[in-house]
Amino acid sequence: MAITGRTALIAALGALLVGFLLPGWTGLLAVELPLLLAILYDLGRAAPVRKLLFTRSGDTSVRLGDSAQVQLTVTNPSGRRLRADLRDAWPPSAWLPGAEVASSRHRLTVPPGERRRVTTFLHPTRRGDHRAARVTVRSYGPLGLAARQGSHSVPWTVRVLPPFTSRKHLPARLSRLRELDGRTSVLTRGEGTEFDSLREYIPGDDTRSIDWRATARQSTVAVRTWRPERDRRILTVLDTGRTSAGRVGDIPRLDAAMDAALLLAALAARAGDRFDLLAYDRQVRTAVQGRTAHDLLPALVSAMAPLESALIESDARGMASAVLRNASQRSLVVLLTGLDPSPVEEGLLPVLPLLTQRHTVVVASVADPRIEEMASARGTLDNVYAAAAAARTQAERRHTAARLRRHGVTVVDATPMELAPALADTYLALKAAGRL
Repeated sequence: MAITGRTALIAALGALLVGFLLPGWTGLLAVELPLLLAILYDLGRAAPVRKLLFTRSGDTSVRLGDSAQVQLTVTNPSGRRLRADLRDAWPPSAWLPGAEVASSRHRLTVPPGERRRVTTFLHPTRRGDHRAARVTVRSYGPLGLAARQGSHSVPWTVRVLPPFTSRKHLPARLSRLRELDGRTSVLTRGEGTEFDSLREYIPGDDTRSIDWRATARQSTVAVRTWRPERDRRILTVLDTGRTSAGRVGDIPRLDAAMDAALLLAALAARAGDRFDLLAYDRQVRTAVQGRTAHDLLPALVSAMAPLESALIESDARGMASAVLRNASQRSLVVLLTGLDPSPVEEGLLPVLPLLTQRHTVVVASVADPRIEEMASARGTLDNVYAAAAAARTQAERRHTAARLRRHGVTVVDATPMELAPALADTYLALKAAGRL
């Protein structure tokens, strides 16, 4: 093991002092003195650490679950060859468990006046901004007996974006959207539809769709076809209060809600609808508004990446006020929040009439699949008690959902893997029914 500069200097001075004060040690000193002199020589020939220059390049963003590469360029301006071990330190969440040592440590040699580049591979396990800590360098002498050591601050940030795992459901929903959006026209007029074209009457068509003027100009009966109106507005609200901090399996509720919002946004953008996002607990944490279809998803994932749950009770009245301020025209308002009885009954239910009078409201919530497993478990006394508790929880959620529906709210209650496609299906059903 190499000796650092300060350790070598203290050892040399201590040995010389002992040799002068204790004559009986002169024989031992004669043996150790050449070694100590070699250590001091090695230390003196080691390249200075504090004069090293560092620059970074590489990835600045990555999706959760993917890996990122960050390059660190080391420039040696001194006249001595740099032989060094280098540690590029990042937060623990920037690595897979057990991978930090292999990924962050590098050995390099840099001749005088030259530069070398090393690459650090990151595999983040958490969403958000990951910032580089310090770069620590241990510079060895030519003999490898002693080393100089020092640290440098070399800033760099990698933003870890939501993974958007529900993207796999998009093709099937787009196919259904095309059936609604003019390729297979809707034959009934409803709120939020627009004229598409004329075609020949088929028995069974709604007689209210007959265009009598067009019929008078031709020999067959003509009917109007309608398609869902484009450029409708969707305002999605992510509840970032304490209930969103809970984990369902390995996924935080907030992350599952984000995934559902991303699928809905991708679908709405292809439908020509306007999609806005608010994140709210007791204040607006982030907002994405007025984006075009081209830059909507990049803006959403960038805004969602640093969001964290606040361990406070959400202010439902303040949330409703924020929605009314940001949605001046009739919109589809999607609240991604919990269905816990107390927060809903005391917070959300009293303010729902303010929203349902002006908007179509959907409440989407993340259900815990473990509750369903517990409800069906039997065999032991503990399992029976657990099943009873799970059945009570399910009954409370159903009761809460029923109370929301009585206020005209559409409720989507699904597990993390099912929430995104279920919410997308609800959006398509509303468009098909002419409610959007």
